[in-house]
Amino acid sequence: MRRLGQKLSNTLTVVTVLLALFYLLPNCLSNTSNSYQLLNHPDGSTYYKLNVTVPQSLYEYYQGKTHQLNSENDFAKFVTPYALKPIADSLLEIYADDEDFANGALMIAHQMPYKVTAPSKYPVETIVDNEGDCDLFCYITASIMKANGLDVVLLYYELETHMNIGISLSHVPRDSRGEAFYVTNNNVKYYVAECTGGMAQGGWRVGECPEELANASAQVITLESCEQSAPGQVSAAYKALQPSTLILTSSTAYAIQGTTITLSGQLSPNLQEKNVTIYFKANNSPWMALDTVKTDSNGHFDYAWNINAGGICYLRASWSGDDDYALAESPIRTITSLSTFFILLLVITVILVFVGAFAYLMSRQTQQGYVEPQAPEIPS
Repeated sequence: MRRLGQKLSNTLTVVTVLLALFYLLPNCLSNTSNSYQLLNHPDGSTYYKLNVTVPQSLYEYYQGKTHQLNSENDFAKFVTPYALKPIADSLLEIYADDEDFANGALMIAHQMPYKVTAPSKYPVETIVDNEGDCDLFCYITASIMKANGLDVVLLYYELETHMNIGISLSHVPRDSRGEAFYVTNNNVKYYVAECTGGMAQGGWRVGECPEELANASAQVITLESCEQSAPGQVSAAYKALQPSTLILTSSTAYAIQGTTITLSGQLSPNLQEKNVTIYFKANNSPWMALDTVKTDSNGHFDYAWNINAGGICYLRASWSGDDDYALAESPIRTITSLSTFFILLLVITVILVFVGAFAYLMSRQTQQGYVEPQAPEIPS
């Protein structure tokens, strides 16, 4: 009996350690930062270092989205202008001309190592992985350009199994080394931009086209169906940003499915009117955006959450940062949501246990009070 108790104790210890690791490991995940070198002009001499940071929560959000391609028109869904808009805003600080801006966006894609990748990925995922192939680099570049309001399309070369992009500019490309190639769609000229290359300085510029594609037929994929919004954004800055912190608390760690609990948070420093996104996942489901709230004058926020899911629920808050402060993410909070079915089952189980125990005790008591009758003595 003592040996069985020791085994149970050891088993409980192992389970406790594993659960602790399970809950703590997500909190150890960190945001990903990459730096990109930019020139003020393809032939200029002024260099800029753009630091781009991807929130872990935003990365996992895109990981949980569908990556399936049913047709060529589905390419457009991988273009995410809003998520990459801070990169576009940073490029606008050094590039006033739309051609220079487009070449700056190309420089970023050109600095990522080439690697054949399947299935397709969203730009945030590619930035974190820091590698990809032609279509992934096109999604990033097109997202940055479209975030600046440029008219951009994807150019898909089915026979060559390749993709690059086309940009409508206010003028004929001036920095193209040779003939400026373009395709026409709905009477609009889209100048070819090759997103592969592997180098920032000396890479492909707008209007330049690889020789093997000069006479190739390209399918023009417009971007009306690209992503229109996202729960968060990357952070982009040329300078070192001041740190910020974000915490998230809940009014309870246990709740009944269908009830409402309060989620509270604090952004430090106490910044007002900042958008904080609350992410949520239940059990083994992908992360999804629950809602976006604004901080008050003290950097505080509250959110009333109606728990529709049952089981183990995970929550965290994320702020994308601004021009002065780096982004911040809260540790993951865990809430156990008990479904009404589970509670009903638990009540029935408890009742059955009590009924069984009562019946057992009554049976024992009856047995103890029972006196076996003696056989009558037969006189000799």
